[in-house]
Amino acid sequence: MAIQHWEPSYREAISLRDAMNSLLQDSFVRPLGMLAESDVAMLPLDIVETEDEFVVKASMPGVRPEDVQITAIGDILTLRGELKTEEEKKDEHYHLRERRFGQFQRSVKLSSPISPDKAQANFENGVLTLRLPKAEEAKP
Repeated sequence: MAIQHWEPSYREAISLRDAMNSLLQDSFVRPLGMLAESDVAMLPLDIVETEDEFVVKASMPGVRPEDVQITAIGDILTLRGELKTEEEKKDEHYHLRERRFGQFQRSVKLSSPISPDKAQANFENGVLTLRLPKAEEAKP
């Protein structure tokens, strides 16, 4: 068997770099409590688009509905709030403390403007569900 010299083309090198970036990004799981660069916890979202609306689901375990602020301007949706810390008692000693407390914020750009005055919100079992109807000019 002969050994062949292999020189990757520019295109192959780019795809290898992209593959390595993807591998490294996907190998680190960022749960709700992980802090973002700005020390504000990130908020995991699911966003589904239909012909008439966007449906947004946000996982917010332990957050009270009154501690969440929702802002929608044009096609930008912002969710922010705070998960209040529990008071430590003098006679308690933690063996493990992984849950995060503090502020969280997430802004996303939707693919079309919405009608915020017709939006609906439901908060159940730690999941905030928003139904955001598209603006009339954005509908097909």
